[in-house]
Amino acid sequence: MNFTNKFVKQFASVTLASSIGLVSTQLSAEALPGEGVEITPIFPSIAEERFRGEIAIAGLEALGYDVQEPKESEYATMMLALSYGDADFSVHLWDKLHDTFYQKAGGDDTMMKVGAMMPGVLQGYLIDKKTAEEYNITNLEDFKKPEIAKLFDSNGDGKADLTGCNPGWGCELMIDHHLEAYGLTDTVTHNRGSYFALMADTIARYNDGEPVLYYTWVPQWVSGVLKEGEDVTWLSVPFTDMPDGNNDVITTYKDKNLGFAVDEVMSVVNRDFGLENPAAMALLAQVQISTTDESVQNLKMRNGENSEADIKRHAAEWIASHQELFDSWVATAKGLSKQ
Repeated sequence: MNFTNKFVKQFASVTLASSIGLVSTQLSAEALPGEGVEITPIFPSIAEERFRGEIAIAGLEALGYDVQEPKESEYATMMLALSYGDADFSVHLWDKLHDTFYQKAGGDDTMMKVGAMMPGVLQGYLIDKKTAEEYNITNLEDFKKPEIAKLFDSNGDGKADLTGCNPGWGCELMIDHHLEAYGLTDTVTHNRGSYFALMADTIARYNDGEPVLYYTWVPQWVSGVLKEGEDVTWLSVPFTDMPDGNNDVITTYKDKNLGFAVDEVMSVVNRDFGLENPAAMALLAQVQISTTDESVQNLKMRNGENSEADIKRHAAEWIASHQELFDSWVATAKGLSKQ
């Protein structure tokens, strides 16, 4: 049995009632397992993904860890930092999308995936519902037709403009691969850059009544502004085609093949740090939030509550509304650290 599975099986044996009891009667009386230990997080530079990290930080601090200011980097660099011990943990590893980054940085030899921070995350391509229905556009392959592509041309070159992905995120590689695999390079342009700035332009075009084609993922605030089923609709792809050739992954959502694996965001730690700090391992193996909760928080950021103080407050509010669950995470981690 590997180290992570051992923890998972141990977690299952601890009841919620005993966990809450530990928090209320023992937490302040006993030495905390993280006392005197510094821990360094590493997160992406995307502010919209900081919320989940603050929840994890709060749990680690409740265990007594001295959590340092998070480092920020792109995902590939993040994995290298964890592998080399320049950072201790992250809660931002997309299990399938970022697998190449993880493996190239050392994989399970130097790191450990310890828990699903957020299950059921989606990626794919969407267009505005009005144009989809008017021209019967249901599949990305429809953009092979020049007359369809021209509908989504925003710069006059005759090609559809696809709002794409930041270089370094991993999704940009998938999009480029798809355009090649589905024969769309002559009719679709993948616009890379600052994603949220590009999406602001895309939303402005939608509000002006123009057709839009864009990549997105869930959770984040875009899905709260352009609502699936009301404003926009997912496109299917003609077939599953992954860059690594592993086409057995699940890519279907609501009977549509989105072309991207239905994924989960993992908590991941530097292996040596995790083995030396079982309480931190145990805490991070349990922390989990829903895609809905993060989308709701991201929409608050979109509406102006986007400072670091706002994000920390959002995390504190989430914890307060899930207090028994949060306390059980802390109690379980504290208990397992003694075994």
